[in-house]
Amino acid sequence: MEIPPVFLANDTEDLERFGAASKDGDSGHIILVPVDFSAHSAAALDHAAKLSTLVPSAMVVLHVVHDPSDMPGYYSSLVKNKHFDRMQDAAASAFEDFLGRVIGEIPENGALSNIKPVMVVGLPVTRILEVVDTLEPIMVVMGSQGRTGLKHLIIGSKAEQIIQLCPVPVTIVKDPNARKRSGSKKKTKDRED
Repeated sequence: MEIPPVFLANDTEDLERFGAASKDGDSGHIILVPVDFSAHSAAALDHAAKLSTLVPSAMVVLHVVHDPSDMPGYYSSLVKNKHFDRMQDAAASAFEDFLGRVIGEIPENGALSNIKPVMVVGLPVTRILEVVDTLEPIMVVMGSQGRTGLKHLIIGSKAEQIIQLCPVPVTIVKDPNARKRSGSKKKTKDRED
């Protein structure tokens, strides 16, 4: 399955043109799937693809390009052994790698062949909400790590902010294997102590 090229929307007009070209045939519906390349985002993409077969919709997969202050060099760590002059180019490469991995892991989900990837630059919550206002999707499906405790209080949850501020329904998806992986890490750590 071929991965469609990632479209970089530089402004609202670019995004409007992209949205008009992306709307699903007769229905005109869009499901927006913001991704950060995590396992939770992969699970959200799979879930949205299943939903898009139930409610005929185009799937717009969005990545907001930013260099998180808590993880500088985020994109360069994702695209090892490649050199890029612009952060957007590194992000586009990481985006394509992510989509290829997800499509490869879930080949039975044919709806993934109809995704429309788009990138915007900025702060994730702000830009996701701007994309929602511009594209007017019927819903947003996104992954969440579900941080708790002090980390959640200090950093806050992007998913929680989207839920509170988004004018359309939001579905939060967690990677079903995350608990198994974190449990095995804890067991390994306990053995090391």
